[in-house]
Amino acid sequence: MNTNKKKLVVIGNGMAGISTVEQILKLTTNFEITVFGSEPHPNYNRIMLSYVLEGSKTIDDIILNDLNWYADHGITLHTGTTVTQINEATREVVAENGLRVPYDYVIIATGSKPFILPIPGSDKEGVIGFRDIEDCNQMLEAAKNYKKAAVIGGGLLGLEAAKGLVHLGMDVTVVHLMDDLMERQLDSTASAMLKAELERQGIKFAMGVQTTELLGEERVQGLKFKDGSVLEADFVVMAVGIKPNITVAAASGIDTNRGIVVNDYMQTSMANVYSVGECNEHRGVCYGLVAPLFEQGMILAKHICNVHTVGYEGSVVSTKLKISGVDVFSTGEFIDGPEHVVIAQKDEWKRTYKKILLKDNVMVGAVLFGDITESANLQKLIKQRTEMTDELYAQLMGTGCCGGGAAKKSSSVDTMADDEIVCGCNGVTKKAIVDVITEQGLTTVDEIKACTGATRSCGGCKPVVEQILQYVLGDGFKETAKQGICACTTLSRDEIVAEIKTKGLSTTKEIMHVLDWSQPEGCSKCRPALNYYLGMIYPDTHVDEKESRFVNERMNANIQKDGTYTVVPRMYGGVTTPEDLKKIADVSLKYDVKAVKVTGGQRLDLIGVKKEDLPKVWEELDMPSGYAYAKSLRTVKTCVGSQFCRFGTQDSMGMGALLERKFERLDFPAKFKMAVNGCPRNCAESCTKDIGIVGNDGGWEIFIGGNGGIKARLADSLCKVKTDQELIEICGAVMQYYRETGKYLERTSEWVERVGLEPIRAAIVEDEANRKALMERIEFALEQVEDPWKKVLNDERTQTALYNELDPALLQK
Repeated sequence: MNTNKKKLVVIGNGMAGISTVEQILKLTTNFEITVFGSEPHPNYNRIMLSYVLEGSKTIDDIILNDLNWYADHGITLHTGTTVTQINEATREVVAENGLRVPYDYVIIATGSKPFILPIPGSDKEGVIGFRDIEDCNQMLEAAKNYKKAAVIGGGLLGLEAAKGLVHLGMDVTVVHLMDDLMERQLDSTASAMLKAELERQGIKFAMGVQTTELLGEERVQGLKFKDGSVLEADFVVMAVGIKPNITVAAASGIDTNRGIVVNDYMQTSMANVYSVGECNEHRGVCYGLVAPLFEQGMILAKHICNVHTVGYEGSVVSTKLKISGVDVFSTGEFIDGPEHVVIAQKDEWKRTYKKILLKDNVMVGAVLFGDITESANLQKLIKQRTEMTDELYAQLMGTGCCGGGAAKKSSSVDTMADDEIVCGCNGVTKKAIVDVITEQGLTTVDEIKACTGATRSCGGCKPVVEQILQYVLGDGFKETAKQGICACTTLSRDEIVAEIKTKGLSTTKEIMHVLDWSQPEGCSKCRPALNYYLGMIYPDTHVDEKESRFVNERMNANIQKDGTYTVVPRMYGGVTTPEDLKKIADVSLKYDVKAVKVTGGQRLDLIGVKKEDLPKVWEELDMPSGYAYAKSLRTVKTCVGSQFCRFGTQDSMGMGALLERKFERLDFPAKFKMAVNGCPRNCAESCTKDIGIVGNDGGWEIFIGGNGGIKARLADSLCKVKTDQELIEICGAVMQYYRETGKYLERTSEWVERVGLEPIRAAIVEDEANRKALMERIEFALEQVEDPWKKVLNDERTQTALYNELDPALLQK
């Protein structure tokens, strides 16, 4: 470690703090950086939480900087750790767990907290804010058990939360004190159009009402309003605003007001301590939007790196909202008064609205609804206090020779300065985008995102990035540029598989080289997929590439937020023996396992195993792995069936154990779960499994494509069979057909909807010859594999060395 480096401690692992660190890393490598984050996650895109809530994205999808990024840049990261004080006397940052880290400079980036209304009942169970991943997880859980939700607050965050809860199947009412939604960003016309559109999408509204009390005993049961009326609700989300998180600054004696008081260079009242983001107060203003936070971060980064920069003078704020096709934008002044000249255009047929406000013929604000393609251009013009002209009017309002089409787009991009910021969330300029297009031959927005970071946060700049792409490529631009399995290639899953077979490609590196991958080493999205496709195509010759596996698969255990692992031994059909239970107990005591949990798949999960103890734990258990970490057959859940139950018509335990023993070890595109019920009472919950089997007096009924996760789906009935042999053959054929046609990480619930139930039934149930061929191929694949843990125990290398071969790039998957 370079002892000459200055020690920089960043308190806060969110977008403001880490974007500032990214800017610093562009300017210098002379800092030894330590980052503290209160949440147990790497840096993620808080703006995209509403997409996680509605199920269109996962937590992994919104990670901005995975653990590999921190490691690559030599950054020490402490997740799940809250800083309580900056000790100026000892020049140390002190955490709640007692950790003390010396500093030369500190950046406070603690963001904000949700404001909870101080009304009776606000502390009841079922009342939360909406600010982080934990809030999002609570909302996902609530949607499984409760039906009526109320969102207090009709602002940006409240509407996003409401739409997500509606998507999860809840009856949602937005309760808003004012008569207009988003009254701080929209005028009455745009607000009314937004309300009408959201009502069409299933959201209900209670406008102009004040909540005075939350009703119920321990759990909330309703809202009481000032007029005495009551709204029934068993889940309440408060989205009435945010307040700067100034806790650590106040505890350290730093000047605070509403926020942490900073000067134009983000310096606080304590020497060598800076602050950036929503926790700040600059010239009496606290900003709660992303773009100003980035502008602050750029200035702070230059200042701390001794690079000349002008001070921060404040931001012209803008707001963008996108919920299932509803596009809204506002910037600057948006409520017209006597001093304004109003330029407005409303189209009720296309549900679009545009308003520009002038003061002394200077553009001072704008509102857009339905079509926000001019948002970036308007924001620039208003920020520069541009004077309105006839030509500019024609361009903006789509009239005359300057109106509409590609000409308008080219004109807008053509007049942009090279150093103009296109992506305010990540500080990407027009020149940076033009350079990567011309120098690296990029042709898609996804490629530009992977290379520069533009569009990776809120996505609001995507239209402008597309315009720049079209402007640079000219006739070579394809508006619907083909997207591949990741940003490294334009090839689809089917095209890659065909090329592997046709060209006889045998390794991931060979595939990436021959098929012209844009990133020679690939990425954490395509490498595991290619490794899977090779294993599926060549089960007898492909050598599994451990470096392309996700960390859990490489470690044969699931990594936890504290760095320990969980170990899940196999229990066939959920059945075990007293001898195996004793081994589990003995190992748990010997290796100080923190907890032993019964899983949803009827197994025991040993939680809190240290990394260095994993080989010995598996060896002393002497049980097969339950593959709780793998893209393979996880469990076959069973009821007690005809062996014990008076209602059971079939031996579900016996069949479950048989299927689990037969098909374990095999890789699938995604995790795979099964269940076997001995009768239609469905105690093993077959309706939410990839393959669900229900016994009846005449044999078995087979269901496919169920899912009990974020995107819940009831399984479809595939067919009925009379014999155990038919059951095994149909199940094997379904598995192999899924293995051969499923996209990597695509669950069967998505696969069935993409391929279609009838084509699957035709290929497997109705086409006997094809079914038998599929079964032959899966039998051949099964002959090539064995429990990988046995290979680990017999490996000539030391077990410790094996476990240290960890590729951080796959850590977050």
